[in-house]
Amino acid sequence: MDNLKVSIIQSHLHWENAVANRASLSEKIENISDDTNLIVLPEMFTTGFSMNAEMLSEEKEGETVQWMLSEAKKKNAAIIGSLIIKDQGKFYNRLYFVLPDGDYKYYDKRHTFTLAGEHNTFTAGDKHLIVNYKGWKICPLICYDLRFPVWARNTQEYDVLIYVANWPDKRIAAWDALLRARAIENMAYCVGVNRVGLDGNGHAYTGHSAIYDILGEQVSTTDFEREFVETIELKKEHITKNRKHLQFLNDRDAFTLE
Repeated sequence: MDNLKVSIIQSHLHWENAVANRASLSEKIENISDDTNLIVLPEMFTTGFSMNAEMLSEEKEGETVQWMLSEAKKKNAAIIGSLIIKDQGKFYNRLYFVLPDGDYKYYDKRHTFTLAGEHNTFTAGDKHLIVNYKGWKICPLICYDLRFPVWARNTQEYDVLIYVANWPDKRIAAWDALLRARAIENMAYCVGVNRVGLDGNGHAYTGHSAIYDILGEQVSTTDFEREFVETIELKKEHITKNRKHLQFLNDRDAFTLE
């Protein structure tokens, strides 16, 4: 597929209320154009950024994953977002990439947010996920991962880098700057989907969900504070033409992660 249509959902999240969040997001998904290929939800889209994992966690193929599978099938589009999962006695901030054919992949957040004590509750992941979807290579990551460029380094020739997040307003300037930087340094489209509203801890979120092309130009319309859904068409020709002309990735440093 030469072009990939990506729909980003910037949404308020009902605090620790999975039923209400699934219902709200179902309405938003239903109104997305049927020709979209990929729908991106925020981090912990069923609960908000809560550390109450014992009460809120789901099984790895639990109710929300089944909901994602159902929505993906109805829309004939992949859906991505993270939620709290309990797996073999451990809690994870786990991102699911659910395909319309009923298959799914997942990624566990590598960088747990120590400022909020996430590392005391959630087990950090240690593996990347690259999804091949409709001829596009997609690398999904989660929120705090955005601050660590080594983990996102494009050594696997991916086309799209995606961050799902609960990124607070007080540090939103960093979100804006780092999304653009990740696009430029990796010569990949960079998609960032953040939430809006207040959470149960009183933290304010103002969105700034955005999509940047491989030169760092914003191709979406950033909207502050309010909910919105936007669909942007990513173009493979933009990647191939600019990578061939500029060839910056050929000069990247070689290293391995331990």
